[in-house]
Amino acid sequence: MPQMLALAIVVAVLYIGDAISVRTKAWIPSVFVSAVLFLIGYWTFFPKDIVSIAGIPPVVASMMIYLLITNMGTLLSVQQLKQQWKTILISLAGILGIVVVLFGVGTLLFGLDTVIVAIPPLVGGIVSALIMSEGAANAGLVTLSVFAIVIYVMQGFAGYPLTSIVLKKEGKRLLGMYRKGELAVVDTGSSATEKPEEELKMFKKLPAKYNTDYFKFFRLALVGLLAYFTSTALAPIVTVSPYVLCLLFGIIGASVGFLERQILQKANGFGLSLLVLMLFVFDGLKAATPSMMVEILYPLIGCIVLGVIGMYIFSFIIGKILKVSKEMAFAVSLTALYGFPADYIITNEVINALTEDEKEREALTSHMLPPMLVGGFISVTIVSVILAGFFVAFL
Repeated sequence: MPQMLALAIVVAVLYIGDAISVRTKAWIPSVFVSAVLFLIGYWTFFPKDIVSIAGIPPVVASMMIYLLITNMGTLLSVQQLKQQWKTILISLAGILGIVVVLFGVGTLLFGLDTVIVAIPPLVGGIVSALIMSEGAANAGLVTLSVFAIVIYVMQGFAGYPLTSIVLKKEGKRLLGMYRKGELAVVDTGSSATEKPEEELKMFKKLPAKYNTDYFKFFRLALVGLLAYFTSTALAPIVTVSPYVLCLLFGIIGASVGFLERQILQKANGFGLSLLVLMLFVFDGLKAATPSMMVEILYPLIGCIVLGVIGMYIFSFIIGKILKVSKEMAFAVSLTALYGFPADYIITNEVINALTEDEKEREALTSHMLPPMLVGGFISVTIVSVILAGFFVAFL
């Protein structure tokens, strides 16, 4: 197969997934559609190495992972996280619920290796799924390598409808309070009214014309290199994934003014990086056979159900302690199953469905959207990568 034909096919598959997701307002996840099309392709006419033929061998994907995770770290706003400390505790409690229930019950039903592989993708997103998939493949666990990808693809089907249901209940409760005059619009600290923060403190004397896209990529690569060297230096003492360190160093780099916020977007490299990463994830499905998919169906459904039960129990308890409604607490913990932008889309869909009054929408948005966004950020962006880096060592 010619390279450009392979590239056109795999990108078309991703686009079809996106288009169906947009058409169904994210109720059918784009990753699910793309995964099904890739499976059909691999079982029919796709070469097994179609992603490599398209120009994305593992070494290129690895480079993009370093850049993307470091970029993730730059998204962290310490100020916003301080304001949403209850949300952070609820999100962490929901994740703890997944870990406790899956290790307590899931290990008995599905085995330890299956639970270890399942937890990070269930808590997070694409990066943690990829780390666990690679770890399982390196350990010779081919079925579990596919399982890590499939659980990432399928978990949204549990998360989307449940989140919509509990947010509607929460929204109706808040709307009733607002109409009685018991609820005010929360000031979320609009960036328009705040003094813009100087991002590049370490390069304040550098003329803007020298801060080119290449200079942004260079600094990202330096931070990734530092993470790699640190991981290698720590290896004789403790195993720490360089990806986890990329996240940490990305946070530090943005805080000290070495990296801009969302630097990869500003370097015009985010879209291509994400394209490469998504294709590499679906490349993991090439080892899947119909019989293997049937084999993992039971642990797939079981792990997702147990994970959701664990989330509900622990978020309910912490919500009671922090005096947060059980619906809002459960919705925040459910963001672990999909993250951004689905958390944003679902919350807005619910608010728009509840009222057409702009002031009521503003009030609901100010109370419901910030916790949902921070919850997804904490679980999917930070904790899942840390868990994946920790759990992969046990395979």
